[in-house]
Amino acid sequence: MSVLAAIAVLAVLILVHELGHFVAARSQGILVNRFSLGFGPVLLKYQGSQTEYAVRAFPLGGFVGFPDDDPDSDVPPNDPNLLRNRPILDRAIVISAGVIANLIFAYLVLVLQLGIVGIPKEFNYKAGVVVQPVNQESVAYQAGIREGDIILAVNGQELPASDKSTPLLTKEIQTHPNQQIELKIQRENQQQSIKLTPKEGADGKGVVGVALSPNATAIYRRPNSPFEIFGLAANRFQQLFVGTLSGFGQLITNFQQTAGQVSGPVNIVKIGAKLAEDNTVNLLSFGAIISINLAIINILPLPALDGGQLAFLLIEGLRGGKPVPARIQEGVMQTGLVLLLGLGIFLIVKETTQLTSQLEWVQKLFQ
Repeated sequence: MSVLAAIAVLAVLILVHELGHFVAARSQGILVNRFSLGFGPVLLKYQGSQTEYAVRAFPLGGFVGFPDDDPDSDVPPNDPNLLRNRPILDRAIVISAGVIANLIFAYLVLVLQLGIVGIPKEFNYKAGVVVQPVNQESVAYQAGIREGDIILAVNGQELPASDKSTPLLTKEIQTHPNQQIELKIQRENQQQSIKLTPKEGADGKGVVGVALSPNATAIYRRPNSPFEIFGLAANRFQQLFVGTLSGFGQLITNFQQTAGQVSGPVNIVKIGAKLAEDNTVNLLSFGAIISINLAIINILPLPALDGGQLAFLLIEGLRGGKPVPARIQEGVMQTGLVLLLGLGIFLIVKETTQLTSQLEWVQKLFQ
């Protein structure tokens, strides 16, 4: 059931994204002839006055179709309500609306979660640091460290029951690149000693390929007012947004070290399912995080993404309203689509651990 819940969250996020495009188009009087949730064979279909609505077999996808791209459409090519015949600004609004919808949705989800769960006022700390999901190719995994382990000591130094434990352990790892360190681990009711040697990262600091969080549970209070909820949700939204941007920046500037942390849809569903197992309310945080990631990915100026189409609009504007030739746009978009599909298949086959650093605060505050 937790897996189905995680898939449902992803389907909702895709629906929100496509609804953004759809509402932005229809509100401007732009013709839309198809709205589909999912891809593959059609399961349900309804023909409205202007638009065909469909639910397809595989929910992890969706699209909004325009008569511009439909060779069977009977709409005249010079119809002013075709998307391609609208001014650049109108088209830019439609293309970017999916990204905007995902960002707004993420913020509202955080508002909802704070309203349901409450606001953390303090933390009940226990000794040690909790290990979050571990990259199976990492130094930590190869040494025998597993998700859920509690690291009680490093090089003989006990990790106290406070918020200083995680920074202390992180510092020890980072300051010992290519040097062996010893960790005391608690797994269920048993303790053991594990030795490992952190790798040297691109910045010269030691890395072991594991995310860490304090061994703590939060104590909540009810919000003082709706304004407090909105303000705290805005702060958390900003943290997530900036953190996600930083993660994509590291992927570009330090590709060799970070490429192995990119996840495909299978592993994302796995992470969501685990959060749902721990606490159903965690799905709200999972939804907010994925929604922000989906928005940022789509706005990247890459072929077959919303950002790629916006890039063509920018070029058109710089050329004085003269669009890039259709054959060039189609060639770039088709090439980009093939590359994205290839990447998707690769990521599905090669499940790795991404989003764990972003989910760290979720599991700390909402467990």
